[in-house]
Amino acid sequence: MATVYSIQKTKWDQTTPATNIKPNEMAGRQRVAFGQYEADAIAIGTVIEMFNLPNGARILSGECTYDALDTSSTLSVGHAAYVDSDGDAVALDVDEFKAAAASTTAQTVVVADTIALGKNSIVDANEDGIPVTVVTAGAELSGTIMLAMTYVVD
Repeated sequence: MATVYSIQKTKWDQTTPATNIKPNEMAGRQRVAFGQYEADAIAIGTVIEMFNLPNGARILSGECTYDALDTSSTLSVGHAAYVDSDGDAVALDVDEFKAAAASTTAQTVVVADTIALGKNSIVDANEDGIPVTVVTAGAELSGTIMLAMTYVVD
């Protein structure tokens, strides 16, 4: 049986001299970003900026919680346009962290729950961070929308 090592385990004790492991990989502090919006008949395609995640943050997970908003409404979670750490513009992506999900009943949906949806990804943004958004579709809607994401940065 062979033994292999993760990138971080290799840094820890399989190289001489040992290589530092970033705090967002080992022993970092978990933090939460939270945003709440009270929608009042907002239009289809409205981009709600909830909070910014800082550059270098490793995204761990998230949840979007909302009231029953409308019989044919949906919400997706993504990011607004921002500038990356190299100074390049990054366009709006309405479903980077969660594809559109029905918001017809009050519920909580998981956000950033797969690699494809940003789980364990590292934010590459300038000093302003990445503006995380909730985007409406399907119908005009009213009600409470809450988004929370956990991340580690230091």
